[in-house]
Amino acid sequence: MFRMLLVCSLALAMSPLEQHSGALTAAEQADGWKLLFDGQSLSGWRAYKAMTPPAGWKAVNGELVRDADGGDLMTVEEYSDFELRLEWKISQNGNSGIMFHVGKDGEFPYSTGPEFQVLHNAGHKDGANAITSAGSNYAMHPPVKDVTKPVGEWNDIRLIVKGTHVEHWMNGEKLLEYEFFSPDWEARVKASKFGKMPGYGRIMRGHIALQDHGNLVTYRNVKIKTL
Repeated sequence: MFRMLLVCSLALAMSPLEQHSGALTAAEQADGWKLLFDGQSLSGWRAYKAMTPPAGWKAVNGELVRDADGGDLMTVEEYSDFELRLEWKISQNGNSGIMFHVGKDGEFPYSTGPEFQVLHNAGHKDGANAITSAGSNYAMHPPVKDVTKPVGEWNDIRLIVKGTHVEHWMNGEKLLEYEFFSPDWEARVKASKFGKMPGYGRIMRGHIALQDHGNLVTYRNVKIKTL
């Protein structure tokens, strides 16, 4: 009985940060999930143009924090079909993003990789247009609605990529979906700034990158399941 009470007391005493330090449940492990961030280090991550992580990214209290300049943070591994889950919170007027199928030959990760936009909608100019707002496929597909939580609160996302099909989910809501190489996709690319980037959206296996857009942004519970 004393042991049970002690365990319960310790669990109650844990802060929210300690409870989200980067661990998978037994059910998640059995279902094929893997951590991309262990909550303690930047193992498995690198810079876009270097093999070591940028200095501006740190592991702090179980969270992956961009708190200084350094450039985009990118996974060492490459992925094709997957479901990515993570939580993010952004600073006042802040901007970041999650890119996937990123190749290494472009000038920037977004030269090849589509972007799940991370943004303080109410404070950043990109929030005024749905197609560049939080949850959008940046400058390509707008979310059906704004489901972001206030600055300082966590937003939960799911990014599902299977073959040519992509879905953006946030805070339990499906925001958008699209098909690579469809007539609609090709028309949107041509009409956007990405039309001048020949590698954009053409790579079906690549890295996942977190954008350094000059603002404080924090991620946690970053995990992936290959499909």
